[in-house]
Order: sequence, then structure tokens, then C-alpha cells
Amino acid sequence: MTESFVDVIDVLLVEDDPGDVLMTREAFEHHKLRNKLHVVADGVEALQFLRREGEHADAPRPGLVLLDLNLPRKDGREVLAEIKSDESLRSIPVVVLTTSEAEEDILRSYSLHANAYITKPVDFDRFIEVIRQIDDFFVTVVKLPR
Repeated sequence: MTESFVDVIDVLLVEDDPGDVLMTREAFEHHKLRNKLHVVADGVEALQFLRREGEHADAPRPGLVLLDLNLPRKDGREVLAEIKSDESLRSIPVVVLTTSEAEEDILRSYSLHANAYITKPVDFDRFIEVIRQIDDFFVTVVKLPR
């Protein structure tokens, strides 16, 4: 029996916490996620990656962005606003993945057109499960633009 074909996508993780980066990498490995994870540590670098500027000139166009809100140099709210106001980037789904449970952050993220807002679980097993569910939903269930 042949395995059904599922597109492999590039996922950009914008995260400055090395522990959260490690847990996300482990979640990808643990669930044998075939998607390629790229990581940048701040908002300025995220936009360079997305716009293929500087050292990211050869960066692939991600099919999904996992975006922390609290970032150095340019915070996630600013990054989200720039992505969604840029005609060439706005179709990329952005999932806000953050520790903030503040209602104002949730409302602001959705008003800036985030595709989803998820509060990071502190429990490792739950965090891994959330990453798997995001991957499953955005890669298997949802139809993404090419």
C-alpha cells in the first residue's frame, strides 16, 4: 500500500528562548515531522528571512510562521503587522505561539490578522503535543497557498 503524499513545508520559528527552540526541535523530531524547521531569534531577522535579505538571500518561503510575541530588536506584534501589511507575505499563515495569556495580546494579534493564537504550555509533553497539533492542522488539514 502506498503512503499518501503530504506536502513538506518550511516552517519558520521566530523564538528567542533557546529552551523553547529546543523543545520545538524535539517536537518535530519526536513526531517525525517531515517539515523543515528554520529558526531566527528576533523580529528583525524574521523579516530578513521572509524578505530573503542579507544572509537569508537563499531562504525558502515558509508555508507557516510560528511567532513569539516577546522578541528582541522588533517584537512579534510589529513583525505580525509587517507580514500582514506586505502583499507578498500576507498569505503566509502566522501562528502566535507565546507565553502571554493577556487578553490585550490575544485581541491585538487577531486584529493584526494572526491565523491562530496559542499560549505555550509549560509542561514539556503538552508543549510537544501542541506543536504536533499545529503541524497536523496546518499541514494535513488546512489547504495552504503555494
